[in-house]
Amino acid sequence: MWRELLPIGRHAPTGGYRRYAWTPADRDCRAWFQDQAEARGLNYETDRNGNQWAWLGDPAAGDAVVTGSHLDSVPDGGAFDGPLGVVSALAAVDELRARGADLRRPLGIVNFGDEEGARFGLACVGSRLTAGQLTAEQARGLRDADGTTLAQAMERAGHDPAAIGPDPERLARIGAFVELHVEQGRALDQTSHAVGVASAIWPHGRWRFDFHGEANHAGTTRLADRRDPMLGYAGTVLAAREQARVFGALATFGKVDVRPGGVNAIAAEVRGWLDSRAPDEETLATLVGAIEREAVEHASREGVEVRVTRESFTPVVEFAHGLRDRLAGLLGGAPILPTGAGHDAGILSAVLPTAMLFVRNPTGVSHSPHEHADEADCLAGVIALADVLEGLACR
Repeated sequence: MWRELLPIGRHAPTGGYRRYAWTPADRDCRAWFQDQAEARGLNYETDRNGNQWAWLGDPAAGDAVVTGSHLDSVPDGGAFDGPLGVVSALAAVDELRARGADLRRPLGIVNFGDEEGARFGLACVGSRLTAGQLTAEQARGLRDADGTTLAQAMERAGHDPAAIGPDPERLARIGAFVELHVEQGRALDQTSHAVGVASAIWPHGRWRFDFHGEANHAGTTRLADRRDPMLGYAGTVLAAREQARVFGALATFGKVDVRPGGVNAIAAEVRGWLDSRAPDEETLATLVGAIEREAVEHASREGVEVRVTRESFTPVVEFAHGLRDRLAGLLGGAPILPTGAGHDAGILSAVLPTAMLFVRNPTGVSHSPHEHADEADCLAGVIALADVLEGLACR
């Protein structure tokens, strides 16, 4: 399975993946998932929001146990973030069948659409829509860098955007969701364990900073006469790094759009996106407020205006303690650890019991072509997931 999936959406110059929502690469990933489901005789379906499902047993029976993740990627992302969870879910079903496991509850595998938000700027669109945390109107209006709306992209890919929206009936049939994911850090690497259990997800969000200055000639405009938004932005980037250090949190400006974008021109506008995460919501709010004040100060110093817009926010996620502890018990006391990364499991935690398993990442690198997990650890993850699914669905 891994070898078949690896070439899809790979960008040869970087070695990373560009599997963006509702693109040809996304289509090929979806076709791969459907083929894998049908090859196993699982009942396959696509829901109203474009999420893919494969079922062992009748989901209408209710109290189902579901596992899975996503197949899309960040720009030039790694091979493991998302796909490891989907591949491991399929492999875990194979393992359960090999064991002759007697399922007492329906078992589902899901590939959630547009988890990374790389194309339309909002993460976890498929699960947010399903859980009612994003309205259909808001989703249809999301735009990519070329101005294409999510509705247009879905329609071009053969999915009806008029059908998207909350799916409470589907969620009501699910008793538990367990997502396996490569660890996006090095906590497990400091232990003897290949697999860990998630305790919580830090609160996090995305903010857009718009700096408006005055376009002018780079070769003839005196420094004293400039209203350069790039300077306001640059000062804010450095300030965000320092403020994050002070608060024991994280702040990253990883995307910037400069207009008009000429090498020999002073910019008229600089738009930068802040990703910020913290151990608790109060710290996060304080941190972002401090960064906003720094932005205003640096912009004012350069005669530039700045406007800050919150584009998304996910509150702290405390995974269901009972389910979390049961997983740790089923795995013989696997370590329990928090994460700063968002996941579909975090979105679904607001509406049903969810949990996560992490597979050891020896370097801690993620969202990069250098993301990696050793094969032995990945196989240990499959066995751990199978053990968990057997414990939840067969007893």
